[in-house]
Amino acid sequence: MTAILPGRRAVLTGIGVISPNGVGADDFWKATREGRNVLGPVTREGCERLPLRVAGQVTGFEAEEAVEGRYLVQTDRFTHYAMAAADLALADARFEREAGSPFAIGVVTAAGSGGGEFGQRELQQLWGQGPQFVGPYQSIAWFYAASTGQISIRGGFKGPCGVVASDEAGGLDALAHAARTIRRGTDTVVVGAAEAPLAPYSVVCQLGYPELSLAEDPESAYLPFSPAASGFVPAEGGAMFVVEDEATARGRGARIRAELAGHAATFTGASAWAASREGLAHAIRGALEEAHCAPDEVDVVFADALGVPEADLAEALALADALGEHAAYVPVTAPKSGTGRAYCGAPLIDTAAAVLAMEQSLIPPTPGVTALRDGLDIDLVTGFARAAELRTALVLSRGLMGSNSALVLRRPY
Repeated sequence: MTAILPGRRAVLTGIGVISPNGVGADDFWKATREGRNVLGPVTREGCERLPLRVAGQVTGFEAEEAVEGRYLVQTDRFTHYAMAAADLALADARFEREAGSPFAIGVVTAAGSGGGEFGQRELQQLWGQGPQFVGPYQSIAWFYAASTGQISIRGGFKGPCGVVASDEAGGLDALAHAARTIRRGTDTVVVGAAEAPLAPYSVVCQLGYPELSLAEDPESAYLPFSPAASGFVPAEGGAMFVVEDEATARGRGARIRAELAGHAATFTGASAWAASREGLAHAIRGALEEAHCAPDEVDVVFADALGVPEADLAEALALADALGEHAAYVPVTAPKSGTGRAYCGAPLIDTAAAVLAMEQSLIPPTPGVTALRDGLDIDLVTGFARAAELRTALVLSRGLMGSNSALVLRRPY
């Protein structure tokens, strides 16, 4: 294993977002700061008669306009989102792909389910028409690593590449993987996650989650921390980032948007929400320790916000355990209540929102939530965005399979 090199810090220089509330960071941020709820009926083909009624669907995105035809036929919707978001991030970073060695650029993505839509189509052709009607790309398009592979091939990136195959918290773990790769000598990593879980086969698999909201009203389907919380709503989309070694980024004159200051992860078991209190608190402490950050230096928390009463309580208690008295005063927000949870993509969309919030000195609200459930001692931002000077943000994520992850972001001085 390559040793950690002293003095190397991982900084974020580019953001690309493909979200239900906006394609591109500008549109995404405008909708997020305004607290728009874009949840709506599930309209993907084949899903109409399934019990899942409400989801966060990406609109205004045409894969044919964002991805070359030779890649479209090889890939699933989740990879289309990832490739397009990677392009947006690279453009935002003003990154010139040909400027340096291709071996200095790596790619890391996270994936929770892979290419369900592509896989379902090919399997239907197998059983309906025979094996001669199954295309050669079935072997790769569904695979968890497809987005990493296609982004690296398409961009000519030949540095260290990887994939985090995990639950929701894997999105933050991918950023940590990228930061470690930077500290071991790679100059640049394109990192993130995008998901497309709204194909019929994928939806049927999700129906086994007791935490899934089957509500029919988009205004009340996903209300984390509220008395009416009844589970989470799934979503498509995600975010990709350009993460660089700080000295390398400054040397090319890049705008440094945030530092990946600290991260930690734990595991407490599937749907064990009471136990997630201890695991999440431990992850928060670990992330703060790595960032050399005192609890009272956290200016805003982007919550996991599952929307399950037991899980919401555990998260609030974990914040109290890790931040002490400061937990009752630090602003907490959950913009995803207006877009849904895009599995591994969800905490990365939150990361994009956190960076933009620090830049704009504005905390986005939690759409739809008007009151806190009894017993939750947190300062949840609701209704309208809140102006605040933000230097440090804490992003939290927990997965349905039991992972807990915490990320500390710092605004550059």
